[in-house]
Amino acid sequence: MVEDDPGLQKQMKWSFERYDVHFASNREEAIAQLRRLEPKVVTLDLGLPPDQDSTSEGFKTLQEMLTLQPATKVIAVTGQNDRANAVRAIGFGAYDFFSKPFEPDILSLALERAFRVADLEAENRRLAMTQSAAPLQGILTRDPGMFKLCRQIERLAPTNATVLLHGESGTGKELLAKALHDLSTRKDKRFVAINCAAIPDTLLESELFGYEKGAFTGAVKQTPGKIEVADGGTLFLDEIGDLPLPLQAKLLRFLQERVIERIGGRQEIAVDVRVVCATHRNLRELIAQGGFREDLFYRLGEIIVSIPPLRERAGDAILVANAFVNRFCLENKRDRLILREDALDAIQNHRWPGNVRELENCVKRAVIMADGASITADDLGLAGADSEMIFNLRQVRDEAEKQAVLKVMAYCDNNIAKASELLGISRPTMYDLLNRFGLR
Repeated sequence: MVEDDPGLQKQMKWSFERYDVHFASNREEAIAQLRRLEPKVVTLDLGLPPDQDSTSEGFKTLQEMLTLQPATKVIAVTGQNDRANAVRAIGFGAYDFFSKPFEPDILSLALERAFRVADLEAENRRLAMTQSAAPLQGILTRDPGMFKLCRQIERLAPTNATVLLHGESGTGKELLAKALHDLSTRKDKRFVAINCAAIPDTLLESELFGYEKGAFTGAVKQTPGKIEVADGGTLFLDEIGDLPLPLQAKLLRFLQERVIERIGGRQEIAVDVRVVCATHRNLRELIAQGGFREDLFYRLGEIIVSIPPLRERAGDAILVANAFVNRFCLENKRDRLILREDALDAIQNHRWPGNVRELENCVKRAVIMADGASITADDLGLAGADSEMIFNLRQVRDEAEKQAVLKVMAYCDNNIAKASELLGISRPTMYDLLNRFGLR
């Protein structure tokens, strides 16, 4: 808020305590704050010193702000009945205007609307960048291991190799399977997914291979199976470790010959489909126990991609949690919410056995049930967990610095300037830390 009247500053601070408010009294302070904080919304009094009776300094500040930060929503503050300057400010690029003396409720509505527009525009820019530069939609990470995995997916996508995705429940196996399809030459054809654990054994064969009319009671018409429907595209077999042994033999024949026979049929049908599988189970242990065919494992596992759990992805839990908060606030038409310090600590310390799916449900519940403008650890239903003790001082310092950087970057939504200010360090030092911990 750019305002030179100390009394009005106090009134604004009190009226808008739910926001993170910073003040500037003149053009130089305003530009310095803009560079350091990169705020989404600014209120700008057009009557600034050294000549408060003129609007020239205010319009200079407005122009410079919009040149430096075009995405910032600037709300111009004018005198009572000063319609000419209000219209002029809009013409210069201001988002909105209001007159002094202001009514807090009305200005609050204007601020909330400005924040919503800023968030929507930022989301549109992010989506545009995602679609043009990083088609791995739905994958949100800053962990070096996950970056490496995403590059691996990009290299595998144009090939026809059969890929086995291995990871705990909720780690995003289907998202990566969809990425393999979307980045491949088969993207214009069908992506067909089937969960081998969700369909009874007696129905799974007909779901996969289809059936002819009259093949069994209730088979009133010829019906193609999922494999046939996916012809030319990608077939995703989720929880392949739960596939019954008799069907494993039939699937192996299809992978070898690339032909199928519908149940009750005699005709071989050639199918061109890429197969991607996923499981949370240890298939080698299943093989040793006689629950999975070894020859099928080697056929499916031409390329095995292991997905790390959320607890092993440094900083991702807070990053993803913030994204879920923004998403569910929009979906549930709630005002903007922030994760409080105790909530951030609880998210960082929780083990997340259900991974991203558990985090999503936890945040969704908190957004719906939270009172006020922030989410606490109690809203999340989480308690902090003690971390493993480390006694080497160098390791303690490194780990503390890394966690501090991860936490503040998530808190500031990757705003380097604001993160540096909160940590009390310079920008070059911040960049050195990001490079040192592999977080750039």
